[in-house]
Amino acid sequence: MLNDRQTKLLKIIVEDYIKTARPVSSKAICDILNCSSATIRNEMSYLEETGLLEKTHISSGRVPSEKGYRYYVDHILEPRELNGEDMLKLQTIVNNSSLMLDDYITKSMEIVSEMTNLTAIVLGKSSKDNCVSKVEVVPINEHNLIAIVITDKGHVEHKNLTIKENVSINDIKQTVDLINKMIIGTQLNEVGKVLEYEVKPIIARYVKQHEVLYNAFYTAFTDFAKESVTMTGRQNILMQPEFNNADRIRDIISKFEDKEIVNKIEENDSGINIYIGSETEFDDDVTIVKMKYEANGEEGTIALVGPKRMEYDKVIALLEYIKENMKEGK
Repeated sequence: MLNDRQTKLLKIIVEDYIKTARPVSSKAICDILNCSSATIRNEMSYLEETGLLEKTHISSGRVPSEKGYRYYVDHILEPRELNGEDMLKLQTIVNNSSLMLDDYITKSMEIVSEMTNLTAIVLGKSSKDNCVSKVEVVPINEHNLIAIVITDKGHVEHKNLTIKENVSINDIKQTVDLINKMIIGTQLNEVGKVLEYEVKPIIARYVKQHEVLYNAFYTAFTDFAKESVTMTGRQNILMQPEFNNADRIRDIISKFEDKEIVNKIEENDSGINIYIGSETEFDDDVTIVKMKYEANGEEGTIALVGPKRMEYDKVIALLEYIKENMKEGK
């Protein structure tokens, strides 16, 4: 553990670097800690030896290392209250009682992304507690229709279906009636099995063009049960000096576009958790702050991705606010 002066010194360097993205020199700290330049240099050298600070090639100043950020988050970071302006922006979403939970989360994270200049990611999925309450179909034209699924928790999903063959309205109606009779009360993630082993054999007896309709509905339900990914502010991270060359830009964009990599951001632990650099398993130059949510039969992960040089106290306060208001009735 660091002594009091070393702790204050690391705090000053981390927070100054977060604000300016410029290495911090000993001269800039002397007046703050009321110490000589030699004393500060010695303490900075010690922090560098312990791996908490790094020296850059372009300056005599120091910057926090990954280990330094971790120490700061675990031992120095203090809780922060949201200011009135930040709270007011989020309250426009919180006070909108017409929003479903997924809309509340998505719109809140859009605002947070804008406020922090970070990339917001929402990994949402219907939990096993969501059961099918009703299936409806709205024909658009002879080849396109919208399938709507309503769950017992009031969650609504819709998907555009394209049917290449000409199918009669009567066949569509019979298919929907059979599906409704056989899958009501089934957990959303179990619907695929019921369709395959129970609905499919029966639908063949009553519906002429059963195969094309079955395939369309099977695809729709499979998609409903899949995890969805919403990303906002992807360009924000590209505006940071850490990602100011073409190779880094290409690299980070390719990671954001890789669904398999993004899905690994899913959080399984409770609370708000901070992963720095190599801990993220995403990119060594980023921090990911993420939180698992579970409410009203829905579950998922919300995450903010940005440089290691992020305002940790503000990010935590914003996620706490979203979490608290999620409990209060969304």
